[in-house]
Amino acid sequence: MATPRHRVSVAVAHAHAALDAVSDASVWSMDAAETTATLVELSRLKAQVAELEARVAEHADDEQVDTWAHRTRQTKPAVLGQVRLGQALVTRGQVRDALAAGDLVVEQARVIVAALDQLPGDLHPALVDRAERHLVAAGREHTAPTLRILGKRLMDVVAPDLADEYEARQLAREERDALLATKLVMVDDGHGKCHGRFTIPSFHGAALKKMLLAIAAPKRQEPQEPGVPLRPGPERRGRAFCELIERYPVHQLPQTGGVSATIVVTMTLDSLLGKLEQAALLDTGERITAATARRLACEAGIIPAVLGGNSEVLDLGRTRRFHTKAQRTAIALRDKGCAEPGCDWPPAMCHVHHDIPWSRGGPTDVEHGRLLCPKHHTRFHRRT
Repeated sequence: MATPRHRVSVAVAHAHAALDAVSDASVWSMDAAETTATLVELSRLKAQVAELEARVAEHADDEQVDTWAHRTRQTKPAVLGQVRLGQALVTRGQVRDALAAGDLVVEQARVIVAALDQLPGDLHPALVDRAERHLVAAGREHTAPTLRILGKRLMDVVAPDLADEYEARQLAREERDALLATKLVMVDDGHGKCHGRFTIPSFHGAALKKMLLAIAAPKRQEPQEPGVPLRPGPERRGRAFCELIERYPVHQLPQTGGVSATIVVTMTLDSLLGKLEQAALLDTGERITAATARRLACEAGIIPAVLGGNSEVLDLGRTRRFHTKAQRTAIALRDKGCAEPGCDWPPAMCHVHHDIPWSRGGPTDVEHGRLLCPKHHTRFHRRT
């Protein structure tokens, strides 16, 4: 920098010189109390520098901002964020003063500014001033995430008589924006795993979380073998999501071309009977193991088909061999849950399984059927 003239530039130069003087100073002799106190003061100093940086950034024009980003090797979004903070602090004097004094950190300041910007545009200036004072005072005791929660209930503090109407409008706006932002992206990696990400409204997220937690509840997990820990939470929720997909009632799916959405699994009779371990083919192009196909077949419709050359269908049978609703009720009353010893899964979450596989002539009756939870059902088919 050329010889500074403005008092701000002079202060920055002095701060540089003071910090340069301790750039190689060792801190090993600093005791615990002084270490803590110094860290606190450094955080306050960092907040003061950030406020000053935002104030100067707000003063700079576009060309000066570009030069700033280039010479300091910062990204454009990063420097523009500081410019926007400086612009916001021009009208949020209490936030600026608290940040300049080191009483707030930058993250808190951004949250407070965002909460104040969400207030109704026609709110009386005195109430806006009260709201700002309230959040600044709360910032001396609470972290940014807590301030974000307090900011959502700001109207309850500054204008209780208008709070309900404001909240209704705010929720309506959030729900509308959430629907516009809703999306689901799924990609199969070609190695047996499908990856995805989604954005859904908060209500549907809460409902999905409730469903998955109910399925993945630890009390519904089979007691583990000694020394083997329970599957971690994310894995349990992931498996619960898979179970939710498998168990969704097919009759509740919308009709497409006269039939419910259906996954068609093609496999040979020998694979179905367990005589040959040959991959089964899904109509969507993916392949699954014969064991997985046999497990799914226990509660899925089987349509025998005789295929000729080029997969031409020569003869087509019909679905059959399900236990009736009455038979399932009788088996549930008898087994009262998963039939495997030590497993306490409730009847509603279990499959009705043929003791003698239907593909090998096993009868579809109460005597030769029993309840199995998804885990033991999977183990049975891997074993057989």
